[in-house]
Amino acid sequence: MEHVIARGRTPAGMHIPICVKEILDILDPKPGETGLDATLGFGGHAQEILPRLLPGGRLFAVDVDPIELPRTAARLRNLGFPEEVFIARKINFAGIRGLLPEAGGGFDFVLADLGVSSMQLDNPGRGFTYKFDGPLDLRLNPSRGAPASELLKSISFKALATLLAENADEPHAETIARAIKGGLAPITTTVQLSATVRAALEKLPSKETDNAIKRSLQRTFMALRIGVNEELSVLDRFLEALPWCLKPGARVAILSFHSGEDRRVKKAFAKGGDSGIYSSVAPTCLRPSPEEQKKNSRSSCAKLRWAVRSPAPVQ
Repeated sequence: MEHVIARGRTPAGMHIPICVKEILDILDPKPGETGLDATLGFGGHAQEILPRLLPGGRLFAVDVDPIELPRTAARLRNLGFPEEVFIARKINFAGIRGLLPEAGGGFDFVLADLGVSSMQLDNPGRGFTYKFDGPLDLRLNPSRGAPASELLKSISFKALATLLAENADEPHAETIARAIKGGLAPITTTVQLSATVRAALEKLPSKETDNAIKRSLQRTFMALRIGVNEELSVLDRFLEALPWCLKPGARVAILSFHSGEDRRVKKAFAKGGDSGIYSSVAPTCLRPSPEEQKKNSRSSCAKLRWAVRSPAPVQ
């Protein structure tokens, strides 16, 4: 694993947490505090936060993935964090207000690491990446909703082009949408989708390079994942509920991975700052250091924003 990480890659089956030092500096977890990891994933951030809450503190952690959540919970339990210290719940982070009675009315800090985890990307059966052959699923919770293959069957050309453009800023959205909807057979696997997108882009007069095509493939899969899981509307609901879940002076840190997420976080924090909900807001986003990006290539697109809850009551 050390050899793989040294080459700037993530070992299969694990996830390297991003901006750990920066997040710990922002959240500043202290003994006795109650915090929330709103997107537990592999638990890399949680593993660093939990020791700083002892003695007397608690970390709530939520995730919608029924496959990875119990694995992460078991791993953290084995590291010595029992139920009274580490409380894991399978819920969508848009519903965090439901945790308030159990959390004592509010949190001292909240972390949200948006996007998809490396374990999900590396599992061919989940269909999150063009690099592996598997069913075109893309659901964060495979037991809810319809997979991406069903979305491609029902969505119109115009709606698909809009989805690709809005969810991933894909410059060839119409070309890709036309190729997908113009095929004779339905697309049900990651390989079929990859081949369809690649074939369409290779025919363009601009003669897209292989690296440019790979970036379009990444954006296509990301746009479909966001659409299947309704990630942007879920994020909107989370950002709207967030101030009600924070104690006075509470700290918030949010990692985003594409412009649609970052715009929403930036706008919500700015609006909260103007209205007095947040006493201070990050003046600009923080980015992983060049050294971190070299060690972990998946961190290169991350943006970190923070805010501090005002002592004034939420109106």
